[in-house]
Amino acid sequence: GVHMVESGGGLVQPGGSLRLSCVDSGNTFANYWIDWVRQAPGKGLEWVARISKDGERTYYAYSVKGRFTISRDNAKNTLYLQMNSLQTEDTAVYYCATDMLGTGRGQGTQVTVSQ
Repeated sequence: GVHMVESGGGLVQPGGSLRLSCVDSGNTFANYWIDWVRQAPGKGLEWVARISKDGERTYYAYSVKGRFTISRDNAKNTLYLQMNSLQTEDTAVYYCATDMLGTGRGQGTQVTVSQ
């Protein structure tokens, strides 16, 4: 199975950018569609983006479409999320997972968008 470790979060001002990474230490990363999900303070998990096994197909939540880009490098067992034009509403813990419900997610990485 997968064992995900997310990184790259931090504090950024509105309008700024961050690039998140997710490394899988298992041997089956390339066998999975992978999702980014997030959880804002006091709220449930929210699906953000999805990428196919080969990286050719991507899907985004309406709230992030045009601002976020999901990508993957199967040779490095790594998933990315480039986040541009960040808004305060993007503040959350971000996780990579093997489905839209957050299955197999790691410990997450905190993204805080604030002045």
